[in-house]
Amino acid sequence: MINRVVLVGRLTRDPELKTTQSGLSVATFTLAVNRQYTNAQGERGADFISCVIWRKAAENFCNFTSKGSLVGIDGRIQTRSYDGRNGQKVYVTEVVVDSFSLLESKKDRQNNANMGNDGGYSSNGGNNTGNSNNSAPQDPFSGSSDTIDITDDDLPF
Repeated sequence: MINRVVLVGRLTRDPELKTTQSGLSVATFTLAVNRQYTNAQGERGADFISCVIWRKAAENFCNFTSKGSLVGIDGRIQTRSYDGRNGQKVYVTEVVVDSFSLLESKKDRQNNANMGNDGGYSSNGGNNTGNSNNSAPQDPFSGSSDTIDITDDDLPF
């Protein structure tokens, strides 16, 4: 059987670090992950995935990430249940993170925040309308009348 999850997304809030009674560190967070398709209005939705990370990795994750951080995670899906306050059984599905990668520098993240970039996620029900600064990527070859000589030998495929 295979139970493997690889996700790339942004934290919806600061991770929450706790310590168990036995002294283990555990952090929980929610990762917003863009969907591949757009709806009829051209907006891209997002899924909000609950995640948990343990031990020293949890401490490191909390020290180096915060709301809006772009991270990659590798882990597995786990389900569990517990009895809620009203006596009903509550079922939880979450990703147990084995490893993570920071996918942008602190400087890049601060620049995105200063430019009003919401990271592709908005609070309007998870719909994504892109960057709020409405800037399109610039064509690096526009305005250049120079021709580019490329032979088949120059191509990597």
